Amino acid sequence: MSYTRSAIVTGGTMNLGYHAAMTIARQHPDWLVVVCSRSDREHAAESINEALKQSNTVFMPLDLSSSKSVRDFARNWSAKNHPPVQALCLNAALQFPGKIVYTPEGLEATFAITHVGHALLFHLICSHLAQNARIVITSSGTHDPAINSGLPVAIYTTGEELAHPPPAIAEGPGRRHYANAKLANILWTYALHKRLSEKVPDRSITVNAFDPGLMPGTGLAREASPLMRWAWDKVMPKITPVLRVTFTDNIHRPEESGASLARLAISPGTEGISGKYFEGTKEICSSKDSYDEKKIEDLWQWTVKYCAQDEAEAAHFEQLR
Repeated sequence: MSYTRSAIVTGGTMNLGYHAAMTIARQHPDWLVVVCSRSDREHAAESINEALKQSNTVFMPLDLSSSKSVRDFARNWSAKNHPPVQALCLNAALQFPGKIVYTPEGLEATFAITHVGHALLFHLICSHLAQNARIVITSSGTHDPAINSGLPVAIYTTGEELAHPPPAIAEGPGRRHYANAKLANILWTYALHKRLSEKVPDRSITVNAFDPGLMPGTGLAREASPLMRWAWDKVMPKITPVLRVTFTDNIHRPEESGASLARLAISPGTEGISGKYFEGTKEICSSKDSYDEKKIEDLWQWTVKYCAQDEAEAAHFEQLR
C-alpha cells in the first residue's frame, strides 16, 4: 500500500505510546505509523494491526540513549523513502529512582533518553517533516514544584550540569533527574517553537509539550524497587478512583492519556496551536522556571553543540531545514 503520511511515536510499544499509536493508526489507515523502542518484545505493531484489522503500523528499533542508534534510525528512514512525517511524538522516557545511571557516552541516563536522544532525532529527520507537521513532546507535571507531585523539585542550572551532574546533584535523589529532564522537555519545546516560527514560518510546523498525568501500572517504574513496582503495578491501578479524590484528578488510564496525546498530534481542533503546554486536553501554564529565557536559550545552545558532530552539522541543525 502507498501511504500518504507517516507518524513516529517513540516509546510506542507499550502504555501511553502504544495507545497513542493505535489511535493515530485507527484514524489514519492511509498513514504509516511507526512505533519505536529498543525492542518490541510484546509485538506491539502486530498487536495494533490485528486489533484494527489493518497493516499500517510497523516497528523500528531505536535506543535513545545511543547517538549511534539515533543516527542509524535516521539513515534508515532516509534510505527507505518513507512518506513525509506528519506527526512526531517524542514520548519515550525512563526513570532511575536509585543511584545515578550514566549512558555509555557518559550522560546522565534520564536526561539522555528523555531529552538528548529526542532532540537529535528531531534534527536528523527535520527535513522529512511534512508541511504543517506536528511535534508533541511528552513532559510531566512533575517538572513543576507548585503542584507538589511528590518528586524532588526540578533544578535547572545549565544543560551541561543536567548532562554531567556535579556531586551535589549526582549524589541527590534519583527521581530529581526525572523532574529535571521533564523540565528540559518544556524548555526545549519553547526554544524549538521560537525558532520554527522565526526561521521557517513557511513550513507551519507546530510543537507542544504534553503532560499525560499519573498513569499507575505503566512501565515507568520498571527500574524501581520490587516493593515500589508491586504497588505501582498491582495496587495503584485498582484504587485510581480513590487517588483522583485524595491525591490528584490528573490521573488516567494509559488509553485515556494516549487519546489525549494523539489529539495534539492529529486532531483538527489543535491545528495551528504551537508553543503551548497541555495537561491532558487542557492548555495550562507550565512552571515559572520553564519560561526563563536564559534557561531556554542555554538548553538550546548546549543541545545543538552536543548533538552536532561538527560545526557544519551544527549550522544545519540551526537552519531547521
